[in-house]
Amino acid sequence: MPRISPPVQKISQRLHVTQDLRLGGAVTLDDKKAHYLRNVLRLELGAQIFLFNGRDGEWRGRIATLDKKRLVIEPEEQTRPQETPADIWLLVAPVKKDRLDYLAQKATEMGVGKLWPIVTARTQGGQLKHERLRANAIEAAEQCNILSVPEIAELTPMQDALADWPQDRVMIFCDEAAQAGEGLAALDELKGRKLALLIGPEGGFDAAERAMLQARADSFSLSLGPRILRTDTAVVAALALVQARLGDWQA
Repeated sequence: MPRISPPVQKISQRLHVTQDLRLGGAVTLDDKKAHYLRNVLRLELGAQIFLFNGRDGEWRGRIATLDKKRLVIEPEEQTRPQETPADIWLLVAPVKKDRLDYLAQKATEMGVGKLWPIVTARTQGGQLKHERLRANAIEAAEQCNILSVPEIAELTPMQDALADWPQDRVMIFCDEAAQAGEGLAALDELKGRKLALLIGPEGGFDAAERAMLQARADSFSLSLGPRILRTDTAVVAALALVQARLGDWQA
């Protein structure tokens, strides 16, 4: 007899919402989310949905109302308590649209708590849409079992971002002009500190910006290796180094 494969178990949909999550607190979805569940996924009344909002943990709920005008989910059980949000900031010069989407998704997946686009002398990215960045971060959190969405700051000139820098946060300046291996051995000295990663544009920082960053007492210079990396690649490489040495990748 031919071998019969077991049925494939469908993964329940995860959805980010802004409403509070609690027993007895029905969640009415906005038109866009309702359309996606109703017409794209074709979910039916009673279908199971997992919800999170970055405050109340993750909840399992079921579709309680489903018609052309409303889609309402009733939370039934908290499946995970809220975790402490990540406290790594990422300051990065924007890149072109598709790669900026990728950057926002990977930053979310790798534990960034705040994504702060900055303008430098050589920034060449196109028009930055705040809501598009947030939408990409939300999508990544939904798909990757993450309970929080990073804060998306407004596009800011780098000088303004650094002018009122918090005294308790160390800035790891990823310097493309540094010698390969520079800063790696000293990363462990930053354990327990609040951290921010600073990654420049495709053309790198100019001489005045680099001199200003190197002169700051709260700036820590780090090399990302002997090759020049694109900005979106540098984001992943830098976050991998920091999470492995200082962050939540450690056992």
